[in-house]
Amino acid sequence: MTTEIIRYHVAADQAEAFQAAYHAAGEILDRSPDCHGYEILRGVEEPNRFLVIIRWTSVERHLEGFRKSSDFPPFFALVKPFFSAIEEMKHYEGA
Repeated sequence: MTTEIIRYHVAADQAEAFQAAYHAAGEILDRSPDCHGYEILRGVEEPNRFLVIIRWTSVERHLEGFRKSSDFPPFFALVKPFFSAIEEMKHYEGA
């Protein structure tokens, strides 16, 4: 299992739109056999910071499976407006 962590610093006036986009994108993730759950976390001390945590079967299944599937274009269309707010996007595995 691989965990993708995406760290965002979203403009205050975009926070609601960001959350709505990721909740809609989550419905697409739910359909992927390679996605094993996700979380969207909002900062308490800094509410314009978000973490998106997605659990994948593997990096390969994320990149070669989901990203090449017919579900990726609508997913990407939802989250693309917030790509400039990404501070980190990496895959992690248990140590």
